Amino acid sequence: MKSSRAVTLFVQQKNQTDEEVALLQGELSLLLGNMGVTVGASVVQRRDAPDPAYYIGQGKALEAAAAAQAVGAKMVVCDDVLSPSQLFHLSQLTKLEVWDRARVIMRLFDARAHSAEAKLQIDLARCRMELPSLKGLGQQMSRTGGGIGTRGPGETEFERHRRKFHRRERDIMKRLDLVRQRRQGQRERRRRQGFFTVALVGYTNSGKSTLLRSLSKDPSIFVADKLFATLDTALRPVFLPSGERVMVADTVGFVRKLPHDLVAAFRATLEEVRESDLLLIVLDLTAQDIQGDLEVVQSTLKDLGAGALPRIIVLNKEDLAPPEARESLLRRWSEEGETVRAVSALRGTDLKSLCRAVDDVLFGGGVRGERSLGPFGEDGGSTC
Repeated sequence: MKSSRAVTLFVQQKNQTDEEVALLQGELSLLLGNMGVTVGASVVQRRDAPDPAYYIGQGKALEAAAAAQAVGAKMVVCDDVLSPSQLFHLSQLTKLEVWDRARVIMRLFDARAHSAEAKLQIDLARCRMELPSLKGLGQQMSRTGGGIGTRGPGETEFERHRRKFHRRERDIMKRLDLVRQRRQGQRERRRRQGFFTVALVGYTNSGKSTLLRSLSKDPSIFVADKLFATLDTALRPVFLPSGERVMVADTVGFVRKLPHDLVAAFRATLEEVRESDLLLIVLDLTAQDIQGDLEVVQSTLKDLGAGALPRIIVLNKEDLAPPEARESLLRRWSEEGETVRAVSALRGTDLKSLCRAVDDVLFGGGVRGERSLGPFGEDGGSTC
């Protein structure tokens, strides 16, 4: 990072309340904070739609440039995805480095990626996100040239770069197809053995990894108080109170305005969600807008083709939330037909109630009859 301070830009449309904008401001500040960047100032403009040239109006963009100079920031960050034209014009006008929300999330994913699979998926998303931006590089991409390795004297820089990106994308997709085939084979083996898969899904940093560690009693599971700490699916066996065993999978966390290209690129990892038998939607009871978080999770699950799967809502961090807030949510969502349990994954409280609920859904409601339970194997498991 060239700068540790930024100015953030927001467009508040007619259907957005001040509270919703404040929530987005806090979330973008948190995303940047996880990268070591502090927000020095924030500029909000009310308008029907983002400006096609500058995202916010030209005058507001100049105001943002002045605010950046005042607080010593060398970059501006827009809350929405910018078009190549917006990116180009805004950077030319402000003379600052310009990012959008998608690039911030991409950088965070890049910093958190450790496995070869996660790095491949990030490279794929980067290819898909950067290709359109080539068109915004102006005359440099319009120059023609000839010589070895080109398609002739009429080929532009843009065409050459586009071919390079497409070759890279095809190579990554072939390698990820092998990953998907391997995962599919593993899922089919688990099904033949009669094992159900329970996927932990939810907002980033809601405590999914901590919950998996507590359920499986496996201290090797990586847990960190930061956004997108988990980019790779982790599977652990857990015995339920009935004696049945399930495989519990930790997955990538969701966030508002998660870039579509990033979701599509992580298809190999997120297929574990769509192919699971039960979802545990983990929500942070201390979150500022827990209802909004649930709606984001539900929308993302729908996009993944997992919106109709059986689910249990898990209200995590009950030890940090006021009891009346917990009871209100338990009562309201239960009345709406949801199966809801409140737990503290960190302290391990009320996990037995959650496991009994998993037992009831998978083995008490007729789902169990679709499969025959095979031998447990030798990898053990933890009794919930």
